[in-house]
Amino acid sequence: MVRSDRRSLRALALGVAAALTLAACGGASPSASESTGESAGPSEGLPAGGTIYMLTASEQIDQVDPQRAYTGEDLAFFSATIYRSLTAYTYSADNVEASQLVGDLATDTGTPSDGARTWSFTLRDGVSWQDGSELTCEDVKYGTSRTFATSVISGGPTYAIAYLDIPSVDGYRKKADGTIAPASVSAYGGPYSDTLAIFSDEAATVPIPNDTAAFDAAVVCDGKTITFHLNNPVADFNYTVTLGFSPVPEAADTGEFYGSVDLPVSSGPYQVESYTTGNGGKMILVRNPNWDRASDPNRPALPDGYEIDFGIAGAVIDQRLIASAGNDQYAIPYGGTLQTQNLAVVFADKDTPQAQFAGRAVSQFDIYVRYYWINVNKVTNVKIRQAMAVALDREALRLNAGGDFYGDFADGLIKPNIGQDYAPTGFWDSFFGHEIPATGDVDLAIQLIEDSGEAAPSLTFDYADTPTNARTAAIVVSSLGRAGITVTPNPIEPGKYYSVVFDPAAGHEFGMGGWGADWPNASTVVAPLFTQKGGWDLSQVDDAAFNAKVDTALSTINRAEQASLWQALNQEAVENVYAIPTFFGLQQRLAGTKIGNVYFWGPYGSWPYGDMYVLP
Repeated sequence: MVRSDRRSLRALALGVAAALTLAACGGASPSASESTGESAGPSEGLPAGGTIYMLTASEQIDQVDPQRAYTGEDLAFFSATIYRSLTAYTYSADNVEASQLVGDLATDTGTPSDGARTWSFTLRDGVSWQDGSELTCEDVKYGTSRTFATSVISGGPTYAIAYLDIPSVDGYRKKADGTIAPASVSAYGGPYSDTLAIFSDEAATVPIPNDTAAFDAAVVCDGKTITFHLNNPVADFNYTVTLGFSPVPEAADTGEFYGSVDLPVSSGPYQVESYTTGNGGKMILVRNPNWDRASDPNRPALPDGYEIDFGIAGAVIDQRLIASAGNDQYAIPYGGTLQTQNLAVVFADKDTPQAQFAGRAVSQFDIYVRYYWINVNKVTNVKIRQAMAVALDREALRLNAGGDFYGDFADGLIKPNIGQDYAPTGFWDSFFGHEIPATGDVDLAIQLIEDSGEAAPSLTFDYADTPTNARTAAIVVSSLGRAGITVTPNPIEPGKYYSVVFDPAAGHEFGMGGWGADWPNASTVVAPLFTQKGGWDLSQVDDAAFNAKVDTALSTINRAEQASLWQALNQEAVENVYAIPTFFGLQQRLAGTKIGNVYFWGPYGSWPYGDMYVLP
């Protein structure tokens, strides 16, 4: 999947997209879900035992809660170790094979009916929690219910809210500043309260009751079979249940503290023994004694355990992995890539590791688009947002992050390797009547500010505090400053970044973001990024007309027609500059010398945690 930005986007789409296009077509066909499609069990002859050490600059995991975890690395790691879902992806270095869906907690990939408005899954026998108690259909239903408690369980995937057949109710909400505004929310608000977070009267004194009956009608347990009733046809709902639908035992649930202050309860082959945050903190996973391999054909579970070590500088991680001595022989970076200054040390070019690092260094295009989100409630004028985009020195940003090693210039939020949903937006090429240089167009930015009828703004830029990102922030300050826009950089501890910027009181006007499709359909890009029901709307977009178009695309069964709708919505989002697309990302990683199965895993653009092992 390696490519250079000197290749055209058309070549990018045709060459790199071929593998995932097949997966996208398969995911959209209800009939494809009728087979059991189980993957093979543990590979014969591979060594079991040992500990894999994971090194990270972050001082904590962003979210461990299965209804809140929503970064690719966290999803990949926890789904391999402590959390199971109704369906899962196979492990393979081949992107086509890795995109195949199989039954996980469920015996197969689900049965659609009523034109894909209803989906049923039957749980396997022999699945238990770490205390040995049976994992039931009601546990899956309860886990799903937690997604609706958005004032408690925030920042995670919200496909359950978007797709389940539960009506919305209108009322009034008290805003943070004390004012009252109209609001519309799901009639069901999760398992923690008898009332919703909105009120029936303009004085905001009479709360609206929580409609638990609506949820019970939408999610039905019958023995080992769980059935979901949807508000519209969703042909790839069996992919949806890989995210945010994992079970949680009600008796162990502690709301916002579950998975952080209180350790999570495991349904996978490992369990969390201890978790301490901060510089020098650790998360230690050991084997779950009540995991039954016969109930889990997808996870080889070869290591005895995992240890995540927090608060290690990126440069130090690189040095330790390059030397690969002691426990670092069994180490990998957790979600981190090689520092810019070490790329030439490990790679002869972006495609080829140096001889001494062959077999343990990988370079590959990931699933992510890098972008700068803009809070449209704080930067309301589209001309100002356009000025921010065209003033940006993307070439300097790319050179700072690693040049050819970092990736291609992005023209939208849909990445070409997703397949048929991608089409060039023309944003940097023709939208403004001429090509925008990669170094920025200061004169156009100044003109756009003048056309806006407003003065050049003063803005704050949020970013995860790493050395590379600090230099990025300096380039952003300088770039926009050339057009008269004053930018104040705001560094945030990396492990807390998304928790901070999702808080309306703590996040600022714009900041750094990255997004990868949850499965090969842009329904998992446009809807999450630019609708309030989507779960990752850092830009705080809530446009009624745009929402209606998204709903139409979501309910369109014809895959070719749906692809055209996603292409148009991607272009509309970029032209309105809900976000500034920057790069289609490429990653370089290095593992210790005693780690087996070193490759990028396609579904989450991550290490293949469930497939890795320790060499003797």
